[in-house]
Amino acid sequence: MPVAATRQRWRLGISYNGAGFHGWAGQPGLRTVEHTIEETLAIIGRGAARSNGLVPRGDLAWDGSEFIGRVVCAGRTDAGVHARGQVAHVDIDPRLSTVMKPDWVRYRLAGLLSDDLAVHEVGIVEHTFDARFSALFRRYAYRICDDPSTVDALRRHEVTRHHRRLDLDAMNDAADALIGEHDFAAFCKPRPGRTTVRHLLTCRWTRDSSGHAVLDISADAFCHSMVRTITGALVAVGEGRESPSWVARTLSGGYRDPQLRVMPAQGLTLEEVAYPPEDRWADRQVVTRTVRATALVAPAAAPTLGPR
Repeated sequence: MPVAATRQRWRLGISYNGAGFHGWAGQPGLRTVEHTIEETLAIIGRGAARSNGLVPRGDLAWDGSEFIGRVVCAGRTDAGVHARGQVAHVDIDPRLSTVMKPDWVRYRLAGLLSDDLAVHEVGIVEHTFDARFSALFRRYAYRICDDPSTVDALRRHEVTRHHRRLDLDAMNDAADALIGEHDFAAFCKPRPGRTTVRHLLTCRWTRDSSGHAVLDISADAFCHSMVRTITGALVAVGEGRESPSWVARTLSGGYRDPQLRVMPAQGLTLEEVAYPPEDRWADRQVVTRTVRATALVAPAAAPTLGPR
């Protein structure tokens, strides 16, 4: 069956507990967030198409996938990493979009998805919106329990336990050197042909109401394992094993030190993805794609914090 040329684009707001997923990106034979959402949307689309006569009711081989495009997210999370503010987009065939309204789809998703995954927003947007390339910045939080008296067993999947009390003042002194645009090759797992230049907007430790140490960190984008590696370096400072200046020296070294610790996944949560106003979505895509294409040659200007 031919697919109509013009599809309707939906924006999805997503949250999940990453403990039961092998990350965002689809992988054969593994449970991932991407595959779970795409498969569930296909189930919904299959039922809607059959009930509205878009395909023969007796065509049991048809799985509905041709009506549903790929789900594209703002930032792929690794296995075990959580998200409270993940954003994605998906394109829907117009023949199906006439019978599948966003509120109804959100209701159906709530009934079909397991308790560790929720799609709390489904809305129609222009094609100038791209969940990945229209984003201004991503904000993560890393949570550490470094005091046995504040351990909460019910939060074991979202807080990393640490055996030693951390000096947050020293960690913040070290974090200051990371703010701004740098080549973060020392804190990333390199990928061929990918730039490691990023602009870090915030990187600050505080304690929450439970007494846990919480890192609030945001950037225009993050490299693979970058947040957990930066966290590991700052924890080394907080323990007293390294000085705050060591983080700056590591950054300027420009290569990944195999001794750097990558912190466990369960402490990390994608909290927020921010976008510019609707009339700037397309412009932001151009800037982001240009930065990623040219940053290896000349780092581009970084975004400012925009509407959230």
